[in-house]
This record gives sequence, C-alpha cells and structure tokens, in this order.
Amino acid sequence: MSRTRWKLGLGVTALLTASALLPSPAHAQAVADYTITVDPSARGAAIDDTMYGVFYEDINRAADGGLYAELVQNRSFEYSTADNGSYTPLTAWTADGTAEVLDDEGRLNARNRAYLSLAAGATVTNTGYNTGIRVEKGARYDFSVWARAESGTTLAVTLRDAAGSLAKVREVAAKGKWRKYTATFTATRTSNRGRLAVATTAPAALDMVSLFPRETYRNQPNGLRKDLAEKIEALHPGFLRFPGGCLVNTGSMADYSADSGWQRKRSYQWKDTVGPVEERATNANFWGYNQSYGLGYYEYFRFAEDIGAMPLPVVPALVTGCGQNKAVDDDALLQRHIQDTLDLIEFANGPRTSEWGAKRAEMGHPEPFRLTHLEVGNEENLPEEFFTRFQQFRTAVEGRYPEITVVSNSGPDDSGATFDTAWRLNRDADVAMVDEHYYNSPQWFLQNNDRYDSYDRGGPQVFLGEYASQGNAWRNALAEAAFMTGLERNADVVKLASYAPLLANEDYVQWSPDMIWFNNHASWGSANYEVQKLFMNNTGDRVVPSTAGTTPAVSGPITGAVGLSTWATSAAYDDVKVTSADGETLLSDDFSGDASRWTHSGTGRSVRDGQYLQSDAAAENTMVTAGDPAWHDYDLHVKATKKAGKEGFLVAFGVKDTGNHYWWNLGGWNNTQSAVEQASDGGKSTLLSKAGSIETGRAYDIDVKIRGRQVTLYLDGQEWGSFTDDKPAEPFRQIVTRDDRTGELIVKVVNAQDTAARTAVDLGGAEVAPRARVTTLAADQDAVNSETDAPVTPVTSTFTGAASEFTYTFPANSVTFLRLRER
Repeated sequence: MSRTRWKLGLGVTALLTASALLPSPAHAQAVADYTITVDPSARGAAIDDTMYGVFYEDINRAADGGLYAELVQNRSFEYSTADNGSYTPLTAWTADGTAEVLDDEGRLNARNRAYLSLAAGATVTNTGYNTGIRVEKGARYDFSVWARAESGTTLAVTLRDAAGSLAKVREVAAKGKWRKYTATFTATRTSNRGRLAVATTAPAALDMVSLFPRETYRNQPNGLRKDLAEKIEALHPGFLRFPGGCLVNTGSMADYSADSGWQRKRSYQWKDTVGPVEERATNANFWGYNQSYGLGYYEYFRFAEDIGAMPLPVVPALVTGCGQNKAVDDDALLQRHIQDTLDLIEFANGPRTSEWGAKRAEMGHPEPFRLTHLEVGNEENLPEEFFTRFQQFRTAVEGRYPEITVVSNSGPDDSGATFDTAWRLNRDADVAMVDEHYYNSPQWFLQNNDRYDSYDRGGPQVFLGEYASQGNAWRNALAEAAFMTGLERNADVVKLASYAPLLANEDYVQWSPDMIWFNNHASWGSANYEVQKLFMNNTGDRVVPSTAGTTPAVSGPITGAVGLSTWATSAAYDDVKVTSADGETLLSDDFSGDASRWTHSGTGRSVRDGQYLQSDAAAENTMVTAGDPAWHDYDLHVKATKKAGKEGFLVAFGVKDTGNHYWWNLGGWNNTQSAVEQASDGGKSTLLSKAGSIETGRAYDIDVKIRGRQVTLYLDGQEWGSFTDDKPAEPFRQIVTRDDRTGELIVKVVNAQDTAARTAVDLGGAEVAPRARVTTLAADQDAVNSETDAPVTPVTSTFTGAASEFTYTFPANSVTFLRLRER
C-alpha cells in the first residue's frame, strides 16, 4: 500500500504558515504522507458528557497517605498482622517511656477496638508517611486527639524534625472520660521530615491522634489533599468509579462485629465507612496495608459532586476474585448484602426523612447525591456463580429503584472463556451495561482500535472501567491515545471509560503504571495523565465521521529464536528440536552434555540426568534462549515435565529479546489456564487462552508450528489451538468531533511513530475560520514524567492556515488536537 501524496490546491501562504508553526528539528526528519477526509453531512455517534471518567481504588496508598489529607499514620493504633505481616499496633510510632496498645473494655467505642495507654512522663512520636510529616512555613495545621485521663493530665504536643522545632508547642489539658481535644499549629519552617509527638504528665489513654492541614481541598473537614484532588478535578471527569477494584470482591463478606469475631479481612462494605470517623470500622486492605476508612462513602460522594462527576459505586456480589475465586454460599448473607445495596441507594438519594437519607443529612449533606448508576461485582472469574447472584441484586434494585442502571462485568481480561461466558449471560439477560477490564501492551492498543466497531448496537452498552498499556512512558500514552480515538468513534456502544489505577504514592507501590504519582510533598501527572486530560477536556458532543490513510504494513513472517521459562515452578526440559519448513535441523539439544547453546541469567538451572532443570520453584520468568533471531517458518518441539511449584511451563518462540517474544504459557494463573501471550517492549497481551492445568511429574510433548504469521500449537500430538498474528499496529489514528457549545470541529490526531505525518485534511466542504487553536503533546517514546522533569507537557499554539482543505504536519510521536471554528 503506497503512502498518499499531499493534496494540491492549498494556498502557498497556508502551507508556509503550517510549517512555520511546527518545531524545527535539529536535523532532517523523515516524513510520511497521510490523508484525513471528513464528512460533515454524516451523523456519527453522540458522545455523552459522562464518557470519560476516573476510577479510584485504594491501591498504592491512594487513600491513607494519599488523597485523604490525614498526616498521621496509624492514628488509632489499629494496625495489625492482619493488614501486613510486619505490622504491630505501634507501627509508625516510637515510644519514650511506657506505652502499650490495649484492646479491652476501656476502649473509645466498640468499633474502635484498640487504644494507647501512656504512663506518666511517656511520649509517643509519629513518623507520618514517606519521609515524614510535610509542613509548609506559615500554613496552619489542626491537631485533635481523643483522650481519657481520670485524674487529669497535660498533653504537650510538638511538631519538629531533626533540625528542631517546626511550630510552637501546644499544651492540652485533659481530664475525665473520653473526650475530643483540639489545638492548632502554625508552621515556622517548611519540612518534609516532620514528626508529631504527644507527651503526657500523668497516666492517659489516647486514640484518634490526628493532624490535618487547614487547607484541604475546598477547605472541607476530614478533607482531601488539595494538590491531588485538584489534579483529578482538572481532568473534568464525567464519572467517579469507587472504591474498587479488588477491595470490593476479596476477603470475608461478614460484617465488623462480635458475631464475626471482629473480622479484619473483609470486602469493602459501605456501611463500615460512614458516620463519625472515630466510629468507623478498620480493615485490612487487599494490597497489603491498613485502611482506616477515614475516606469513606460520604467523602467519595461529596468529591464526585465537587468535581461535577457522576458517582458510580461498586458493591460486592459475594463471589471473590483477584485470585481468590470463591462463591459464598450463604443466602442470609447474600440477602443482607442486597439490603445493604438498597440502603446505599437510599443513603445517596433518599429524602432526609428516610433512615439513610437522615444519616447523609446528619453528616452534612441534606440534599441527595443524585446516584444513577451502581455496579455489582468486579472481575469475577466464576461467571456462572457471579451472574446468579448479580441477577438477585439487579432484581431487587430495579424493583425498588427502576431509575438506577445496574452494571455487570465480563471478568478480568479482554477475551477468553470467562469473558465469552460472561458476555453471553449478560446479553441473554438484557443487562444494560457491562464493565470490561484489560491491561495490555502498547502494541495491543495500536492493533485494537477497531475493537468496538463490531459490537452489537442493540446492547448491552460497554463500560470500559479499567484499562492501561502497562507503562508510564510516552509510548504507552501514545498507544492509549490511539485506542481512545476508537472509543470515541464507538461512543454509541462505549458509554463510559476510565484509565486505571488513578493514584500512586511513589514509596508504596503495589501496581504500576498509574495516572498520578505523588510523595508527601509533591505530585505530578504521568504522560498517561496528560493524554487523559487532553481527551477529557476536548471531548465534543458528537462524532463527525471521517476516514484516514494508513501506514504501509510491515510485512514478513514471525521471526525469532526459541526460549524456555518457568514462573514460580520447577520444571525439566528435554529433546528440544527446531526444524525449518524445508526439513533442515536448526537446533537439536537432548542435554546429554551441557547447556552451552542456551543464553541465560540468574541461578537455579542445571543439566541433570539428561534434562535441563530449573530447580528454583520460587523464581519468576526464568527465560533461557537459543537460536537465531532471524529464524522464521520453523517447527519447535520440546518435552517438558513439571517437578514442583504453582504453575506449569513457558515455551517461547519468535524471541527477539526478553521483552519481545511470544510464549505458550501452559498451566499459568496458578495452574488454572493456558494461553499464548505476546510480549512487546515488556508489556504482554493474550492472543489465545483455554482453561486447563499441568500435572506434576508428567512429561508433555509440546510442538509449535510457525508458517508466516500463522502459529499452530500441539499438546501431546493433539492440536491445542492456532492463531494468526497479522493485525497491523497502526500508528496513525484520528477522530473528529463537534463541540456544540463553541461551534468548533475538533480534529484529534495520534502519530505514534518516529516519523512526522504530513497530512492533507479535507473537511468535506465545511467552512472554518483560518485561525485554529492547537494543543500538542510530543516527546521521545521513552520519556517519563517525574517530580523534577515533565517532558510530556501540553504546548498550545495557533495555526493560521485552516480552510476547507489544508495540510498539517503532525510531529513524530505526538498527540495533536486542532480546534477549528465553523463559519
């Protein structure tokens, strides 16, 4: 396919102006030619104001130590080994003198189980998060503590760092039963390493030791960290999905009460998180730390309202996921959760005269929160069991609140048996909306721009609740931007979409990539954030149909060496043979000698009894490779035996390097399924998957046949599956929308390649003003934003050559939005 030429007929002045407005490269830059043809008379999909939103989950310390502005860590001494094996009730505290955390009848209240007992003359000091408590010179900080001192005491409260005092010492006189005491500090210096200390002159009990910046987001009590909340607000998200994620569908479904033994590993249950903060339950977070629930459902609803976003809560369906994969078989417990869900809707929308509407009003919001959508479940891997329970939730909600859209899901992947079964069940039951989740390589996103072109327009609608391209480099954001043009083109099917996860504290990371990064004193948007912000702030109201030229496909067969690997498994390999299509032996190794023909790193591998043994059952991704990266059209044979461990074995082909290859993952996902995965620049995408497991001690014959871009796989002589990897990873994508309010056409172009794209744009006779507003994101593909450097930053400019037909050169590795005012 040839590259298109420039269109003729555009004025010389316009051409010169267009060129002059582009950055001048230091050396000659390669240019490819494209076309964009717009049909302004055609009617594309309408785009809802809620199309793009954000998904918030308490992962990577996104709540405590993150968006929740509390500066004291473990303020109520509730940390336990249930949260993290390294925790004690005094984690984040140091004591000078006698200090003991107690769990007895002297506690503050039944749901706040632990408290601190201090002897006379004792001091406790809190380290905060990251390097310490951040204070800024001249800023005010509100201290509070619940204290009990039967005979009375004076509490001396100090803020200091290693260099000395950070604020004037405050003294608080406390006497009698439990009572809340407050004080205010004004910082005399700025520090990232502050410590809060509380000393007592007489025996005392303390709980809920708290320090908040006075200046929270919108200056709200029990508020949010201002810089993080404002970065989220700047996105102008259409919805806020909360609180998870794996927090919702993991752990016990029991409540926090004496009946459950004060269960500390529970699913996220909304009633635990409302009411006075000192009476809220505590819980273990699935991601390996404690969650205080100081940031709870009321605060989520309030934040959604503040940023103009539709609230979209997620409740547990009583089927666990995220590796736990168990269905709770307890009808009474199921009915309790269904009632809790109905109560949640009343909390959000009910009049203040209702039981839960009154609770909302008591917390400070007498008016309803206008809830319209509610999701049941998250990424369940047991689709039949999930859907049986989902239908009971749906029937109850729609019976009492028919105006509420009840959202289902399709499991944790973009394809496969769980995905197909879930979609069949949802479709057959006429579910309104289905939540899809996937995390794939940049190449997958470039290849799947057309994913939703063939979805049934009759429903269900799609909520793309979690997606990302497995990295925070500009190459990842470019691929996501290219994919988003396809989401907009299919806005009649894809009604909601949110990148995930949203937040990450750089010192407490469980999942990467993330949209917004932070520490205790700074925050910064990733390259992915800048793409999301550009799309969210320039969505438009309706798609204007358009077509574009394509990039010549890279032809040729799948090429690469071969490889053997394991993941948390000990396995032995033997009789490896690679034969070309014409019968020539390219590699033959029965390991009767050594393994010198294989390239590897790490330990745990040896030749033993004529087999190549990976003996370390804990090691992950133990890839060894052999052969020529230029090999193509070959047959690979391997004999493999699992010795011990959690999974099976990985047989790689088309290996270019450790980050770019295909592998057949047999017995993956804790030995529950097998799949072919493609690794591209370190990110993986699933091409084919089936349920199944690998037996320990059994020898398997594995054969892979590669012809061109067609791959056929055989297990013990039987065809297991096949695929053809011939979908182009198109780097040039575009979408055009119309903004009804401003009367502008928005031309959005993604050029995800190292070549500039000289593009002839034909607006199909639409008349536009010659001056256009331009926003460009451009950087090297490996660029990553950080606290100290932001190579991916939007640049605004003016283009004066706009017309019904014009040419514009889009920079290499760029996302460019042109706003053209229609006449």
